Amino acid sequence: MKTFMAKPASKKAPASVEPKWLLVDAEDKVVGRLASEIAVILMGKHRPTYTPHVDTGDFVVVVNCEKIKFTGQKWEQKTYAWYTGYTRQRTQTAGDRLQRKPEMILREAVRRMLPKSKLGRAMLSKLKIYVGSDHPHQAQQPEPTELASKS
Repeated sequence: MKTFMAKPASKKAPASVEPKWLLVDAEDKVVGRLASEIAVILMGKHRPTYTPHVDTGDFVVVVNCEKIKFTGQKWEQKTYAWYTGYTRQRTQTAGDRLQRKPEMILREAVRRMLPKSKLGRAMLSKLKIYVGSDHPHQAQQPEPTELASKS
């Protein structure tokens, strides 16, 4: 019995695993639970052909990201900080970020769950997040998927 190892796509050989397109509705979903399931799909860990050094994940299209939820008092207490190049850090609460850039809340949560390498950045580029229920990926025919549902 041999262990399957996916080969990276190159100019000579095509990708050994064909990615699918999944559509996720983020309405009334908890940020962390949804982000962890999206990260698993982007890495390809949901497939039996998962290979750590090859991007075997699927594309994920997330709609209604402005209707996402946090538990507890995180809208007021959770802060995002970044360095601007000046002599201070900028900070922003989660509630303020929801007003300005709601897609960044989920993108940052997923980004921090992916590998910190070129491969992780390639995986993150397969995540498409949109405000509202419209998206420009109808031609790819993404299949609706239910993630982060409490059962």
